[in-house]
Amino acid sequence: MTGGWGRPFNDPIEVAGPNLVTLRDAGEYIAALPKKEHDALEWRAAMEALLLVVERGGPTMFARIGIMRALNRHYVPEFNPKGKEPHWGRRKLKRDQ
Repeated sequence: MTGGWGRPFNDPIEVAGPNLVTLRDAGEYIAALPKKEHDALEWRAAMEALLLVVERGGPTMFARIGIMRALNRHYVPEFNPKGKEPHWGRRKLKRDQ
């Protein structure tokens, strides 16, 4: 198993352009971001996670989570009002029917 920046992710991260397969790919992707994007809080956290994994040999999943959170930072889950409605009434027992 290679160490440091050459370590691969368990699952490649899909982005526009070539996928991020190794920690080096992720570092280069972050470094190539525009300055405004690069300075966003989520990308800073992703960089910190990436550096901790590279320097301390932690699980690559930590870096993957940081990058995925930064990539999806503008995604807001849509509220579905048609979801299951709560049942607020008392439950009827078989003997009461």
